[in-house]
Amino acid sequence: MAKKTANAKFMAPVTPNEKLAAIVGNKPLPRTQIVKKIWDYIKKNGLQDKKNKRMINTDEKLAAVFGGKKQVSMFEVAKAIKKHTKES
Repeated sequence: MAKKTANAKFMAPVTPNEKLAAIVGNKPLPRTQIVKKIWDYIKKNGLQDKKNKRMINTDEKLAAVFGGKKQVSMFEVAKAIKKHTKES
């Protein structure tokens, strides 16, 4: 049985722009690590909505990444990462 490997493009490091770097740092990271760091930031700052856990209440840094929205769905995170990174 062949060992399953991760999609190389998905694991390739990408460079965050200045808005995203304010949350995850400015070093190139794989998208998976960027998602993890965003969630770490959300949890550390208590930004997950208490009633609807799928929603994120943005603070100033997150609002910059999500186009100024006050609240975003957790499903919008990946879309925002794509918009605020460039391939290294």
